[in-house]
Amino acid sequence: MAFEDIFNNTFVRPAKFFLTGFSNVPHVKYFYVFLCFIYLLTVIGNVFLMSVICFVKILHTPKYMIAFNLALTDLCASTVFLPKLLDTFLSGRQYIVYEACISYMFFLYYFGGVNAYTLVTMAFDRFIAICFPLRYPTIVTKTSIAGMLLFAWLFILTILTCGAKLVNQLSFCRSLVIESFHCDHGPIRFLACNDTSSNINIVFLAVFVIMVIPLMLIAASYVCISVALSRIASGEERFKALKTCTSHLLMVGITFLPILATTIASLASYIHPNARMLNSILTHSLPQMFNPIIYSLKTEEVLMAIKTLCKKFRS
Repeated sequence: MAFEDIFNNTFVRPAKFFLTGFSNVPHVKYFYVFLCFIYLLTVIGNVFLMSVICFVKILHTPKYMIAFNLALTDLCASTVFLPKLLDTFLSGRQYIVYEACISYMFFLYYFGGVNAYTLVTMAFDRFIAICFPLRYPTIVTKTSIAGMLLFAWLFILTILTCGAKLVNQLSFCRSLVIESFHCDHGPIRFLACNDTSSNINIVFLAVFVIMVIPLMLIAASYVCISVALSRIASGEERFKALKTCTSHLLMVGITFLPILATTIASLASYIHPNARMLNSILTHSLPQMFNPIIYSLKTEEVLMAIKTLCKKFRS
């Protein structure tokens, strides 16, 4: 198919899209090398954390089922996102087949959504541990946590499947050039020439479900935790209880704050496309790298398990 045919014709289902990526950025390949380094650390960190949880029996608890699920979604999200991005722009293959584009978009949002609800499940674990410590063993069981995590996987799957079907019904007549570094719903929808109101509605629903609801639930859990801690007389006990939440709070911060900042900034003022794409790339890649590091260094049981494994390998 000729270049002119790709960009000038109307397609119900086009053969491929063209990703523009960064424009007029000097030495941009160094940035892609930096992303290779991020991906390598992400894979090593998350595989290491999952291995520690698998091989150390004292970590076979509901709390670490959540940590394993978080590491798994981080690894999957990063694997969906970075290798394709690096292959596209380092090799100069900026065309992407239509089906691959839709699949890429689906799985990127899917693992991100499951990741958000995994953080909610982690907040639930901390809420029960601090507010109802005596009932913790009976409420936070392997069965209850497995049910919550399974619900997250299926719930997000249902919503995003509906969204992917709506995208699949679009016809494209304006252009087949996606002004982004990946197949993003917004830039794709702007290329459509038929009614996109249903797509806009599903986007609002997805943002509400994947962003707003998890943040509200996490915030509500920490309000309850704060109230419970305020009733503890000893400052040392309060600090001890709060210390168990630090890793979770850090992960929530690095996951949600960059996305919120980008959204607010884009609504409040104009952001250059290159700056927007740079921020979006780092937002989609850095949390997956930092999460296993934070969890390993900030959780005493994991540190002890790592030391135990090291001693076994040495002996």
